[in-house]
Amino acid sequence: MNLEFPSELNDLKQDLLRFEPALQHFASRLGLELAKHEVDHVAVRCHQNATAERWKAGLLQIAQPFSEAMINGRPVCLFKLQQPLLLAGCEVTVVELPWPGEKRYRHEGWEHVEIVLRGEPETLGMRAMALLADEALAQPGLSFKTSAPKGENERLPNPTLAVTDGQTTIKFHPWRLEEIVASEQA
Repeated sequence: MNLEFPSELNDLKQDLLRFEPALQHFASRLGLELAKHEVDHVAVRCHQNATAERWKAGLLQIAQPFSEAMINGRPVCLFKLQQPLLLAGCEVTVVELPWPGEKRYRHEGWEHVEIVLRGEPETLGMRAMALLADEALAQPGLSFKTSAPKGENERLPNPTLAVTDGQTTIKFHPWRLEEIVASEQA
């Protein structure tokens, strides 16, 4: 762990000890080598607005905010880290912090990474599934979900395929978050 975490993020610092090996194990189950892909960002989940506010205060000490938007009915802040977070062999520079929504997550802390798969948005799901090992697709306990989160002024289609084992999630989408945010200002 190379990133200095302020005290407001102590729980996230500790949770990396759980998340990173879980992420590596999950990627291995799927037949994915994360370091060979463009990992766009890492996301956290929390249950209380107070936790989201504390994490925001902590992230503001080590990152620059570059977007705060309503996505699917809740605020989501995006931060560009001043120095990358080394995570499962990848340098991750963006953290996504959504405020709690209607869905309750099992765990407060690090929840997923998103991989950028460049190409036509219409073929994202097919391209993502082609990356996964055939035997991974038959494993019990895995679920797949497609969605298309959208901010108010987004101009880029942003389909997403999420693969999860209920604890750790890896998502795929066609654009970096910074590209999506830039499209809002165009």
